[in-house]
Formats: sequence, structure tokens, C-alpha cells
Amino acid sequence: MDPVGQDINLNSPNKGLGPAGGVDSLTEGGAMGVAAVNTLPPGLTEEEAEELYSDLAKVEEEINTLRQVLLAKEKHSADLKRKLGLSPLNELKQNLTKGWQDVQTSNAYVRTTEKLGEWNEKVTGSELYLTASETLDGIAQSEAYKKTSETLSVAGQKTTAAFSTMGTVLSRKLGDMRNSPTFKSFEDKVGNIKYMVVGPRGNGEAVQSPTETNPVQDNAPF
Repeated sequence: MDPVGQDINLNSPNKGLGPAGGVDSLTEGGAMGVAAVNTLPPGLTEEEAEELYSDLAKVEEEINTLRQVLLAKEKHSADLKRKLGLSPLNELKQNLTKGWQDVQTSNAYVRTTEKLGEWNEKVTGSELYLTASETLDGIAQSEAYKKTSETLSVAGQKTTAAFSTMGTVLSRKLGDMRNSPTFKSFEDKVGNIKYMVVGPRGNGEAVQSPTETNPVQDNAPF
């Protein structure tokens, strides 16, 4: 069949038919119509080609009819959903819920759930599992485990008490050191050094040194 002479419109009932009326020209013109197409494959007679073209026209017409019916049904369905207030989101939720329910009731899901239950029973009921559970229970109830737990608990309490006592002692030592004569003498020395470096300041009046007891008076009266 010549591709140039085909009708490329999918909605056309003459899709795939030859030019100049398609089947009608073939049936009316007889052998001359088929010969005009000049695309018969080897082994296909003109009579067989006429019959095939006739069947093709009927099928294409049925397809177009079904397409129109489908479009009408889709429009009617959209109108019904709009009246029921079914939005695309609600419809999606309903589809997901129904899909999950279908999965839960499917044979594959049921068989998988049963298999997992059987495996769980086999594992928990196996001799190795029971032996391991009994061993762990025995360790937890043993005297060595209890003594170890008690020892760790006591050690933790002692460590906490030791840190608390050490903090109290350090605070007391710092307080005693600050009140000691040595520390006060050190503070006096620091004050004297500061006085020597900075010098007297403030309102034009002389500032007396921290260790000076008899300040010198300027302009003393006679």
C-alpha cells in the first residue's frame, strides 16, 4: 500500500485506505481500481484485496463508533462524579485504600503472612533459641552477675561522692588561701606596683599609696 495515499487521521473511517474513495473506488472499478493502487503484495489476488479492503473499512467504522461511545461514557462519568462531590484527590485515596485491601486479601499476601508466622514459631520453638534464652536467664539470676551489678553500682556511687567531696575541699582551700596573710600581702604588693605605674589620679588630688600612712602635705602653714 502506498504510504502517501493513506489517510493518517485516526478518527477517519477511511484510515489506511487508498486514494480516491478507498473501498468504493475499488469495488466500483473492480480490477481497474485495484490495479490503480498498484501495491498488492505477492501472492494476493485483486479479488482478495477487494475483500480485505471491505473488511478494513468495516473495522475502522466500528472503531470510530466505539471511540465516540467511550467519549460519551467518560463525559457522563465525570458529570456523575462532579454531582457526588468526588474530587480527584478523594478518588485517589479511595483507589489506594481499595488497592491495599486487595493486596491484604490476595493469595500471595496471605501465603507470605502464614510463612512468616511459621518461621517465627520455628525459630522461637527451636532448641537453640530455647537454650540461648535459658542461658541468658541463668546468667541474669547467677550470683556472679548480681555481685558484678552491685559492685558497679557501689563504684558509681563512690565515684560521685568522691567528686563531690573534692569540689567541696577545693572551694574551702581557695577560701582559706584568699584569707591568709600571705595572699593579703601579695595583694598589697600588687596594689603598690599599680600605684607606681599608674600614679595618682582623680580630680587633681593626690591619691595616697595603699601602704603610705603619712602623706606629705604641700604648702604647709608656718
